[in-house]
Amino acid sequence: MYPLIRNRRLRASESIRRLVRETVLTPDDFLVPLFVVEGKGVKEEIASMPNYYRLSLDNLEKEVKELWNMGLCAVLLFVKVPDNLKDNAGTEALNPDGLMQRAIKTVKNACADMLVMTDVALDPYSSFGHDGIVADGTILNDETALTLAKMSSSHAQAGADFVAPSDMMDGRILTIREALEKEGFTDTGIMSYAAKYASAFYGPFRDALDSAPVDIKDVPKDKKTYQMDPANRLAALKETEMDVAEGADIVMVKPGLSYLDIVREVKDAVEVPVAAYQVSGEYAMLKAAAEKGWLDHDAVMLEQLMAFKRAGASIIATYFAKEATKLLNW
Repeated sequence: MYPLIRNRRLRASESIRRLVRETVLTPDDFLVPLFVVEGKGVKEEIASMPNYYRLSLDNLEKEVKELWNMGLCAVLLFVKVPDNLKDNAGTEALNPDGLMQRAIKTVKNACADMLVMTDVALDPYSSFGHDGIVADGTILNDETALTLAKMSSSHAQAGADFVAPSDMMDGRILTIREALEKEGFTDTGIMSYAAKYASAFYGPFRDALDSAPVDIKDVPKDKKTYQMDPANRLAALKETEMDVAEGADIVMVKPGLSYLDIVREVKDAVEVPVAAYQVSGEYAMLKAAAEKGWLDHDAVMLEQLMAFKRAGASIIATYFAKEATKLLNW
């Protein structure tokens, strides 16, 4: 015991700290979310997400090549759908020539080895801004799951490596897995948003895609009937274990920083890789605080990312991926 044992010996220099460091970040940890829009030459900054952009397909191609050359190997695609193509059934989501399908092909043509994951949910396509089909003031579960399965098959047909259902409908992982198997996409993986909470941190993301629930009579004003209650812990484990049993290859906890306890518990409970999403509100808060001079942007960014990995995340979906990679100097 003290004074024979002095813990500070292992913190005395940067060299010893590096040698005994338990958790190390690399670009291989990062999944890069990308927002795609129609048009040409579009690189439009998202007001509530400084230094993050909506990209047209030509700029998506350039971005993917840059990411790959930096050492980043995986992207998660989201699309901003024009209002005239939105309806309650998410019809445009199944268009083989839709924006998502073209975005997948653009990425694969630009960089065949880039891993492509795709958002699977109806809210970008919904005239009501919900992740499912709305009827009589409720979100229909089974009907939505069938549409999500068709959507997933369409993404697989376009070349997606993984589909990422973010909707939180019951049983949708099994429905999607069975559809992929039936269509011959046995190698297409599923990254399930297994524990996605009804969080207040999603605001900037909904700005980016114009996907917030609309304020219309007989339409739910929020997503609390399908996304999880932030007060619940055991429910996250139940949801995650069910998704694994239904065929999920990777499970995700979303949001991230406020739910690191859930990340750790999920990691301890399942034997598949665990992802965590550092969501738009978490990104925007740090950007705003740094702009005010209240926080050291880069130091806090890396500390937060380290927290995700230390908690057990094998994959970190983050808008900071490029900035962090530059600092990590890999």
